[in-house]
Amino acid sequence: MFASSLRLRYLSFAASLLLTLLLASSAAARELISAYPPLPTGYSSIRVFDRHGRFVGRILPDKRYWVAIDRIPLFLQQAVVAVEDARFYEHGGIDVRGIARALMKDVVKGKLAEGGSTITQQLIKNKFLSGEKTLDRKVKEGFLAMDFEQNYTKKQILEMYFNEIYYGNGAWGIAQAARLYFDKSPDELTEAECSLLAGVQKNPGRYNPLGKPSDVATRRGVVLKRMADLKMITTTQLHYLRTHPPTVVQPGQALQYLTQLRNRLHELYGPRIIEQGGMEVTAALDLNLQNLAEKSLREGIRRLSPQLQGALVCLDATTGDLLAVVGGVDNRQDSYNRALIARRQPGSAIKPLIYAAALEKGITAGTLWDDTPVVYDRGANEPWIPRNYGDERHGELSLRQALVHSNNVIAVKLLENIGVPYAVDYAGRMGLTLRNRNDLSLALGTEEVTLHDLVLAYSSLANAGDKPASRMVIRVFDRNRRVWTENPPVIVPAIAPAAAFITTRMLKDVMVSGTARSLKKFSQERPSAGKTGTTNDYRDAWFIGYTPRMVTGVWVGYDKPRPGGKGFTGGAVAAPIWERFMRPALKGEPAVDFVKPETVVSALIDPATGSLAMPECPEQREEFYIAETQPTAYCAKHGGEMITPPAPSENQPAFDP
Repeated sequence: MFASSLRLRYLSFAASLLLTLLLASSAAARELISAYPPLPTGYSSIRVFDRHGRFVGRILPDKRYWVAIDRIPLFLQQAVVAVEDARFYEHGGIDVRGIARALMKDVVKGKLAEGGSTITQQLIKNKFLSGEKTLDRKVKEGFLAMDFEQNYTKKQILEMYFNEIYYGNGAWGIAQAARLYFDKSPDELTEAECSLLAGVQKNPGRYNPLGKPSDVATRRGVVLKRMADLKMITTTQLHYLRTHPPTVVQPGQALQYLTQLRNRLHELYGPRIIEQGGMEVTAALDLNLQNLAEKSLREGIRRLSPQLQGALVCLDATTGDLLAVVGGVDNRQDSYNRALIARRQPGSAIKPLIYAAALEKGITAGTLWDDTPVVYDRGANEPWIPRNYGDERHGELSLRQALVHSNNVIAVKLLENIGVPYAVDYAGRMGLTLRNRNDLSLALGTEEVTLHDLVLAYSSLANAGDKPASRMVIRVFDRNRRVWTENPPVIVPAIAPAAAFITTRMLKDVMVSGTARSLKKFSQERPSAGKTGTTNDYRDAWFIGYTPRMVTGVWVGYDKPRPGGKGFTGGAVAAPIWERFMRPALKGEPAVDFVKPETVVSALIDPATGSLAMPECPEQREEFYIAETQPTAYCAKHGGEMITPPAPSENQPAFDP
């Protein structure tokens, strides 16, 4: 019953479509053979190595090129003909025997399963038609194939075929396939490599050279046996090729890093550089740190929720070298780079920049501030009342205590005091561009930034006030001209070294007794500083922390912003991932402290009053000041007098009880 119905459908479709095809223009069949620019000779890919000389991957052109038939190995031509269309040089576009054989299999299976397509038909399908398995498409395909055979030679059809078919993993045509899988031009392919590529067309997703090894090897065996059966190769060749499989170039590592590096090469050398190739790039990347960063982020996120996303950036504070960049939990399957592209609200992670700016305005770490909420007018009679986390109130706090405990009310008051335009300019000097110059909510991190830019801004704090430009390329070797080109670090003064040091000293306390106190043990083992960030409704969690040489930032959140729930804070969510990465990253490195600049003096004060401590003061601590901003009066609350003490020495507190 099925066979009879199938025959009737063939006849009806053939009759109706014949008229359509006769009326249709054959312009498609008569178009120029070359659909793309000819493949240049002598091309080699851009190879990327990490800072220690380890191979990372390649940067390949996106552009498609056309390969003339005389540049396609004869062995590859024979292999494809053998396995795809053995009667290619005999038929006129359709193979009646093949169709009959396929039809019988369709009848047995009760569905359209076997195509019986010739190379010409496959070309027509790839170039002009869809891949759906319908009689309509098959009939169109057959008539167009016969038309093609009338207008082109077999060599021309085979040339078009090799340049139009899909080879898997984004490779269209033999030029891209040879580059992707073997880093060669087609005319450089070996017989073993040709036998592998010849088997791809049947199922590119399954049989491409990077597919499951057993499937790929089986398919390659089919190709070689078919060639032997048709006397295209000898038994000796068959045995040799079976036992000597080709080596396939494996996919690169740190794929998102390579994508950004590609953009950077465009900026440095112009858009044609990728097409020209022939370069060896030493990247700032540290492959060990990159792999560690990917693992740390992936494991840390999965412990929280499989739906969460995250990002991590690690930067050398002294050179600006991007040592590791992870743009998502699975950066092999996900091309969206949340580390370099995504912009999110940083929350309180922005506060250190404002505090550093305030220090240069003469405000000190020991200055007392009142955290009583204040009503601000946002315009249109819309009041705004900044509040602390959990609506807590502490009364008077020193600037240090306010930063350590991430006090929102005081941060807004501080920004109001120094002025938003000044703070925005100051952040810009540190490498963080903020656009809104009139909004006090900037103090709470309401303007969206990228993780990379925030990490770069913190590098000025870690690097004694100097800001390095972010660097991905260390040097480039031109293989054609045999010339090395260095790309040295670019470092400029950004903020006062004293402001950077004092802000760092305050951020040290964040990791000991503040919002990142879970890192206390780490901080005691290795001098470090950092700040948490948590946005309203717990949508974004941040931690940016650093040692004198390395700055690392972590962001965690949902791609489509939504609350993570109470407790979804920078200290609870992002800081543990930071430690998971930093502890092994710094293993074996010396534990060095931040160097105090000559422009910083210290004094023993009573933190409750901000004045120089008296012996009677119940609490005393050493505080740091930009020279000439230190207190000059003893604590009146505990018996001191308003007198000017002797100038403190550089290494001694102002008062030694």
